[in-house]
Amino acid sequence: MSFDVLAMVLAGGMGERLMPLTSVRSKPAVPFGGSYRIIDFTLSNCINSGLRHIYVLTQYKSHSLSRHLRAGWDFLPKRLDQFIDEIPAQMQLGDRWYKGTADAIRQNWTLIEQSPARRVLILSGDHIYKMDYRRMRSFHDGKDAALTVSAIRVPRSEASQFGVLQVDEDNRIIGFQEKPEDPAPIPGTDECLASMGIYVFNREKLGQYLGDGMDDFGRNVIPAMVSAGERVFAFDFTTQNQISENEWIQRDGVRIKRVVERATDSTYWRDVGTLDAYWAASLDLVAAAPSINLYGELWPIYNCPQHFPPAKFVHEEANRTGVAINSIVSDGVIISGAKIRRSILGPGTHVHSYSYIENSVLMGGEQSEEMLLETSIGRGCLIRNAIIDRNVRLSPGTYIGVDRGNDEARGLKVIPIQGTNEHLVVVPKGMEL
Repeated sequence: MSFDVLAMVLAGGMGERLMPLTSVRSKPAVPFGGSYRIIDFTLSNCINSGLRHIYVLTQYKSHSLSRHLRAGWDFLPKRLDQFIDEIPAQMQLGDRWYKGTADAIRQNWTLIEQSPARRVLILSGDHIYKMDYRRMRSFHDGKDAALTVSAIRVPRSEASQFGVLQVDEDNRIIGFQEKPEDPAPIPGTDECLASMGIYVFNREKLGQYLGDGMDDFGRNVIPAMVSAGERVFAFDFTTQNQISENEWIQRDGVRIKRVVERATDSTYWRDVGTLDAYWAASLDLVAAAPSINLYGELWPIYNCPQHFPPAKFVHEEANRTGVAINSIVSDGVIISGAKIRRSILGPGTHVHSYSYIENSVLMGGEQSEEMLLETSIGRGCLIRNAIIDRNVRLSPGTYIGVDRGNDEARGLKVIPIQGTNEHLVVVPKGMEL
């Protein structure tokens, strides 16, 4: 697949609904899962699928993402014509930035023209999932398709957030609605097929539909191709995506590892474009049997090593024991006589004695050429239902996520948690409280 498919990863999104996390970085560069950035999932899928020709198109506040790509993703051998190259927006077609997903491809069409690849895989750099793109490519070729759109089944009540596909019995797309108020369900069900923003194009057909005014794949290109009678198909991610993972079994009293096709991760896909969706997807990871597995040896999620020291748990006294339960604790974390429950602590987090953290995401500190910064949680702090960005310092006795009025008075962003009387609170990068 590597030599006949060119991957174009769209990574220039502003992520306005993720503010203030995206006030200092683009959406794909937002930290996730302790040791990762959101874009690491898409890029890992590419590597695990055998793709070795990858362009990452950046635009909005790209410095953090650029640094991450240089430090963690510059490992493919250029001598073998393999690459993950960042392509900053350059106003190739006039005095304007990208106007949409299709316009981003149009402005970089020369990269596609120079490639020998006959298929173009277009990906979003801001979703959390595992996918073997080879299965989608095989489906595409088997249907002799001009375009294949990967789609996931979602409840009809949620489908208005997506582009919704209508298909015939052969999975050929016969209708497309972009974020409809009244989405058409799959016949006989209360589910809809929602576009995942993952496309395989035949190169020639892609070029035909990138004319003026065709700025967005969902609003313009896909409806135009369907209306023109092109062979456009839906790849049902929910039923056709499979990931190879390891499984341990007992045989004659001996523990044996074997490779299996596992559905555990195969139907997991999250658009973490809102703060509550980001928070919920983060907490998915701390379950005893998470629906997406970060520990699969055959489908690893790669990241950028940050070279922090190992995590450390300090003190063993009554009411002052460093402990983390159902949580992810990254390198460089010090839990000093504090209790952590159902949370994620990113690298470079220091939690002091008698503090309690629950249902929260702490992104930790960061390393720079000049210094090492950390997130410091003072003694006796209480943190619930929070997203705390990097390099935050909380004074002793600070409460976050407990009293909504107090959180709002501090100028923090507060979001009601649906179906509860509680709220989610976000602390911006570098804040001191």
